[in-house]
Amino acid sequence: MPQVSVKGKLVEHAETVFRQQGFHGASVLDITTAAGVPKGSFYNHFKSKQELAAEIVRRYSGATDFSMLADDTGGTALERLRAHFMAQADRTRSTGVEYGCLLVTMASDTPTTGDEVRSAVRNSIDEWTSLLAAVIEQGQRSGEITSDRPAHDLAAFLIDAFEGGALRGKATGDPAASTKCLDIALDALAA
Repeated sequence: MPQVSVKGKLVEHAETVFRQQGFHGASVLDITTAAGVPKGSFYNHFKSKQELAAEIVRRYSGATDFSMLADDTGGTALERLRAHFMAQADRTRSTGVEYGCLLVTMASDTPTTGDEVRSAVRNSIDEWTSLLAAVIEQGQRSGEITSDRPAHDLAAFLIDAFEGGALRGKATGDPAASTKCLDIALDALAA
């Protein structure tokens, strides 16, 4: 079995450290300790904590399963949106509701994390919004989803409702907080 590189160990463990402690709460020492590597090895692979955090955000976003949004899944637009968000809720539950979604954690820190992290978070949210907007547009064309507002705005609303619920769940330990908000938001989108 091939050994995981030091860089691989840092990347593998940094997501958990950032999720649990936030960007500012996580030190390079916390990350290297979790990875089981010497602190000095960090700077052989990353120029800064910001560079690693941006990579973690991109990695997290890249691992998001968008397959259930595809038009060929057989579901209606609202069913596909619900399936996608339920998968996201399951993903958060699997890593601990009390720590929330990595994007929420990193987004809440972006005013002071630097441009690299801020850009990675913004790009992740923009891509997510665009993918949801395409499904919403399909639902608007079929008359299933209200056309009172632009699809892009409705997509942003869904993310905001879901992630706001995830933030509430993080604060209260309620594993259903994000799905409760999602249910209300999806009901509001129905035509």
